[in-house]
Amino acid sequence: MNQFFEYYTQAICPDTGARAGVFRTPHGIVETPRFMPVGTLANVKTVTPDQLRGTGAQMVLANTYHLHLQPGEDIVAEAGGLHRFMGWDGPMLTDSGGFQVFSLSQMRTITEEGVTFRSPRDGARINLTPERSIEIQNALGADVIMAFDECPPYPASREAVELATARTERWLKRCIDHHRKSSQAQRQALFGIVQGGVYPDLRAQAAASLQKLDLPGYAIGGVSVGEPPELIEAIVKATTPLLPEHKPRYLMGVGTYREMAQAIASGIDLFDCVIPTRLGRHGAAFVRGERWNLKNARFRRDYAPLDEECPCYTCQNFSRAYLSHLVRSQELLAYTLLSIHNITELIRFTQRIRQSILDGCFAQEFAAWLKPAP
Repeated sequence: MNQFFEYYTQAICPDTGARAGVFRTPHGIVETPRFMPVGTLANVKTVTPDQLRGTGAQMVLANTYHLHLQPGEDIVAEAGGLHRFMGWDGPMLTDSGGFQVFSLSQMRTITEEGVTFRSPRDGARINLTPERSIEIQNALGADVIMAFDECPPYPASREAVELATARTERWLKRCIDHHRKSSQAQRQALFGIVQGGVYPDLRAQAAASLQKLDLPGYAIGGVSVGEPPELIEAIVKATTPLLPEHKPRYLMGVGTYREMAQAIASGIDLFDCVIPTRLGRHGAAFVRGERWNLKNARFRRDYAPLDEECPCYTCQNFSRAYLSHLVRSQELLAYTLLSIHNITELIRFTQRIRQSILDGCFAQEFAAWLKPAP
């Protein structure tokens, strides 16, 4: 790592591969394992930066693809970069845009050069290459940027996954070369992404190839794209130990209690998912491992907070009955209050896991979450 980035492990669970560590970035530290809220368009939906700080968030994501389309990376750069543009002074990560582009299955063409697609906003033709993805992310200015990869869908044939995995490796080398030429190279950590679908040998080959490149960090991509939970766990469990121990490990697009606990047991450090704000906008809350629909009649005269032990702004000030009223009335405040709680809940879950690792009791304290879903 360069002078701006460092990862070190503080404790390792004696019964699993779970680890507690610290990831240092130019905009502060991230205590791992940690859930990271998603701020797609330079905002975590319905939540202000100040409210976000109150949830315990340390690192936030933004989306390269969406910000390129609107407002454009040039505007973000002119505003002083993502941190200043959105009023967030903590660590940030941008994805490469690869997942979003490849989800446009009927609107894009893949070649060795990159991906060509039509903007869903105005139909303009856009050519996104590994080099262009890096240029956009350099302009956005996040602390961690992701390599441009090809994310195969599930299910996909072995042949298709082999081709995508090999192309991802070639594209990664182009990303590295282009990033090194940037004035941002020292202040932005480029993470590589392990692809390979549901094929353990392809995952192992990809992890081995990436490890030789000695990157600042590593991600596991191409999971949570339709696979059953037991398959996700198997992929993560087999792949994570193959990644360098002295670098941060990031599992992309995962954020349920069980998935995070099982991934942490394999040695994963960082997670992201849109689920806490998405559920909030649908009137639902995470409470101690359960999902509650605040539209349910049982909440109409329930004057207790969502969770008596939760320190979040929502639980400290409002009742379940009030939240149910807001949801039923489709008041915008409902989405903000539920999002604040849901983000806090998932971050607190990873914080509790972190403390249990430090205390040497993770496998015992979180045993219920390490089992397959009932």
